[in-house]
Amino acid sequence: MKRAIALSALLLSQFGTSQLLKTSGQKIVNDKGENIQLRGLGPGGWMLQEGYMLKTADFAGPQYKIKEKIAELTGEDGMKKFYQAYLKNGITKKDIDFLKQAGFNSIRLPMHYNLYTFPIEQEPVKGKDTWLEEGFRMTDDLLKWCAQNKMYLILDLHAAPGGQGNDVNISDNDKSKPSLWESPENQRKTIALWKKLAERYKDEPWIGGYDLINEPNINFTGKNPNGTDEMSNAPLWKLQKEITQAIREADKKHIIIIEGNGWGNNYNGLPQLWDNNMVFSFHKYWNNNDDATLKFALDLRNKHNIPIWLGETGENSNVWFTELIQLLDQHNIGYAFWPMKKIDNIAGITNVKMTPEYQTLLDYWKNGGKKPSREFATKALMDIAEGYQFERVEIKKDVIDAMFRQTTDASTLPFTNHQAPGRIFASEYDLGRMGSAYLDKDYINLWVSDPAKRSEWNSGNQMRNDGVDIYSCHDQITNRYYVGKTETGEWMQYTIQSASDKNYTAEIRYASPNNAKIRIEDSTGNKLASVSLPPTGGNEKWKSFTVKSIHLKKGENKIRIVFETSGLNLNYFELK
Repeated sequence: MKRAIALSALLLSQFGTSQLLKTSGQKIVNDKGENIQLRGLGPGGWMLQEGYMLKTADFAGPQYKIKEKIAELTGEDGMKKFYQAYLKNGITKKDIDFLKQAGFNSIRLPMHYNLYTFPIEQEPVKGKDTWLEEGFRMTDDLLKWCAQNKMYLILDLHAAPGGQGNDVNISDNDKSKPSLWESPENQRKTIALWKKLAERYKDEPWIGGYDLINEPNINFTGKNPNGTDEMSNAPLWKLQKEITQAIREADKKHIIIIEGNGWGNNYNGLPQLWDNNMVFSFHKYWNNNDDATLKFALDLRNKHNIPIWLGETGENSNVWFTELIQLLDQHNIGYAFWPMKKIDNIAGITNVKMTPEYQTLLDYWKNGGKKPSREFATKALMDIAEGYQFERVEIKKDVIDAMFRQTTDASTLPFTNHQAPGRIFASEYDLGRMGSAYLDKDYINLWVSDPAKRSEWNSGNQMRNDGVDIYSCHDQITNRYYVGKTETGEWMQYTIQSASDKNYTAEIRYASPNNAKIRIEDSTGNKLASVSLPPTGGNEKWKSFTVKSIHLKKGENKIRIVFETSGLNLNYFELK
């Protein structure tokens, strides 16, 4: 507690007046009455892992099963050492500094209760709580880094004691033990944890609010196992009201954020609101970006005259991100994207790089075969844990550009500094909106709104999060990627600085099992060349074809490669 008090004094002295958030009608405002639109990120995968984040979803979805798989190879001590390094590297001050610089103003922290207290089965005395310093220390550090960047920290109980639903991965739910809803003791511990958090952070100006229970998904009385058809949700409202009452015994200042059933969106049976500083959270994935998909949340806001907040969204294309933020801006709705770090990630703002050794472990866990040695497994896992350091992750500048600049700016920017003469890799087309920087026919995933559109927008799932399909390349000269699955009418644009006004010769490096045609033009549609390319003998049988008289003016040129036939794979073109 002394540390928390000292932290409060430091923050107040550092920034002068508090920026404490509160609700004012349908707005979230600071203590000056200024509207605050939360533009946030949830560092999913840090305190709580889901299998897909570590590529273990096929055989270990919930975190406790991931731990079992690791312990099988490294022993219990090895598993604990891995998690020590993983938690240490997962989020640091450098990560938060970067998020601020990118444009985010808030963090939604997905908390696993077991970093703060024991499971009820492990408590020495039933009904009494053992408090663990680790989770509180991690939260203290994160709050300090947020405050230094003038960012709000929203506490989100992502895994409640016992697990809050039948989607077991999101809350680390072990079905062999009583859930949150089956166990009064788990509910008591949940309430006690929130009171403990409120006591610790009640005076912290950069705590943005308390998100009580992430994505409840349970069939209290209905048939749908995830609670989407529940009509009263009485146990959910009862528990959230009891949590609020416990928080208010210690903290009467901070915003209370509640979520409905059915992964946060089912607010049926909501009783009269029990607090005057409350926000409704909803979650949005894989559906259209239009007013119709927001109607239920907008209706809630209007009916109860309190703010709404999109507490979790993401896992889609850059096009979807830009369109969503534009829609939310129109309605003054804040948001938190998900997640920050996962392995082989194109749809987030950072990527943790896969290693061959970790892939060996995944192959063993999935397919069996020769068991890796403890030494091999330990090193492979520790290397992956070290890969979560900010210095080692890959920053996805295309995702950041889509979330911020592209929401108001239709212009294009160079992905990198292309020079003529010089080699331009196909995957390094301009940053910008679809229709400005590129055109692709599969660019979004809308399977909730349209089941037929459950597809990957980037079929190769490499390098970038636009619709352009990028694959791993194994040509002799490569930046490791090529553009493939091209369709008639698709194109990419490249900003190129030419050293002089001249006609260049272009060497096109491509692969195609059939005859193919491309057109080279400038951004106004003026044709520079029309090129017929003979078959190379296969999809990754690479050959070069030379085209003469590609005219570029001195200085900046924006040229486009337009595919006039389908099925051409493009590695690079070189201007000489």
